[in-house]
This record gives sequence, C-alpha cells and structure tokens, in this order.
Amino acid sequence: MNPTIEKFGYPTTLIKAYEHWVVLARPAQVTLGSLILAARSPATAYSHLPVSAFAEQAQVVAEIERALAAFSGYEKINYLMLMMVDPHVHYHIIPRYEGERSWDGLTLKDAGWPGVPDLKNAVALDGEQMAALVDELQQLFR
Repeated sequence: MNPTIEKFGYPTTLIKAYEHWVVLARPAQVTLGSLILAARSPATAYSHLPVSAFAEQAQVVAEIERALAAFSGYEKINYLMLMMVDPHVHYHIIPRYEGERSWDGLTLKDAGWPGVPDLKNAVALDGEQMAALVDELQQLFR
C-alpha cells in the first residue's frame, strides 16, 4: 500500500481490495456514501499505471456505481482526481443528489447541488460510524 491509501484510513476504511485498486470509505463524507478509489501502485501519475489497472478499473467502477445506487440512491456521481496534497493515483467518489440522505442517525445534504461538490462541507465520521458504514458497504460489494 502507498501513503495516500494509509492517509485515507486503510485498513479500517477498506471496503474492497482488487489486484490494482482499493475502494475505501471516505473518512469525511461529502455526501452519503463518499468513497476513495485508490491505485495500490506507488504511481503518482495516472499514465504510469499498468494497462491491466485500466482494464480492472472498468469492473471496479461498475461495482461502485451498483453499490452506491443501492446505498444512497444517488442521481449523479462525480469522480474527482485531485492528487494535489495526496500524490498517489486516487479518486474522490462523490454520490450527488438533490436534498438530503439519511443513514444510521446521520443526515447529509449535498451542499453543492447542482454545482461543484462542496468538499469543505464534509462530515467526519467517528470510529463507530465508520465501522458501520464500512460494514454496510462491504455487504453491497458482494
């Protein structure tokens, strides 16, 4: 694993591991079901990933979208590859919806809807909330 994956809470936040990618619950939920899709490679440029990582990414994205549709009923989904602070290849996956979504006593509004996601409006989950979120999302990836 690379330091970017560890910064996003691995292994506590791990939802599913693939050969080239990991799907993590984003510790700060921008909207309900916000994830991190991170390459396991030490690459700091998208073009430096092996060809097989790109092929696998298609499968991973399909699984992410299926699971998040069931979990949060998103209307749109944003894949943000920012890589400014955390240099290794990764995406912030933000399910988008009008209004609010509630889960496990937590209500999250998509503060940026219908524009750019408001990353500064993210809600940091405590350890118990994160464990519950990871557990529920893991079930949807099976």
